[in-house]
Amino acid sequence: MKNSLNEIRKIVEAHLGEKVKVRANKGRKRVEEKYGIIEETYPCLFTIKVIEAGHKVSYSYVELLTREVEVELCSTQQKLL
Repeated sequence: MKNSLNEIRKIVEAHLGEKVKVRANKGRKRVEEKYGIIEETYPCLFTIKVIEAGHKVSYSYVELLTREVEVELCSTQQKLL
């Protein structure tokens, strides 16, 4: 495996409080795109506060590893993985 889950968690933790763009594959050719701020990290998931709606969404590190979710930093347009 290129990135272990612990490495992915450390990468996400390093960017706490930063504005990001999230692209989530919701199946059946549906892709959800949101802008938010990485708020908290937990052992198995992390949360993002969505700017437009003001609510929180959570994603697991496994979703990042399997590319179901892509997180891009707004400041540099660089993907976390």
